[in-house]
Amino acid sequence: MPTRDAATTSVAKKQAGGKRTMVWMMFALGAVLSWGVYGVALHKGQVELGSPLKALLCVGGAYFLICVLAPVVALSGQGGVTGFNFSGTIWSGLGGALGALGAVCIIYAFRNGGLPNYVMPLVFGGAPVINVVVSMATHPPKTAPNPMLYVGFLLAIAGAGMVLYYKPS
Repeated sequence: MPTRDAATTSVAKKQAGGKRTMVWMMFALGAVLSWGVYGVALHKGQVELGSPLKALLCVGGAYFLICVLAPVVALSGQGGVTGFNFSGTIWSGLGGALGALGAVCIIYAFRNGGLPNYVMPLVFGGAPVINVVVSMATHPPKTAPNPMLYVGFLLAIAGAGMVLYYKPS
């Protein structure tokens, strides 16, 4: 079983000169694009289907295809679906459950009158702040955070508010 350091090293691939590649940035931008369109697509689907539960079922089907079948096929080509440890499985499962719960919350925000141009800025303005707070709690920083972090929190929240206030009508 690989150690966490070996796994971290293999995840953060480096170029020959020892510098980390920037390939990760393409994937981060892919997430920004995907999640930026997510709310609009989900709302449109929910309206067209006439039911938030039907929309949630479609989300689950997409998750199953992309997040279950694709990794099974890829892992099968790498020698099989083995070598899971308890802690990694629990944490990864928790992450998946939280993602699914977020989808449920977004669907019900839409069902109860929220529109993508209101709901999604709140979600994506608040999520980075929550992410940093939880990350700091689970991986305490070695030194006290720079006070500008808290300014950043306020700017992220203010930015979401500005997007909501100045959105096109």
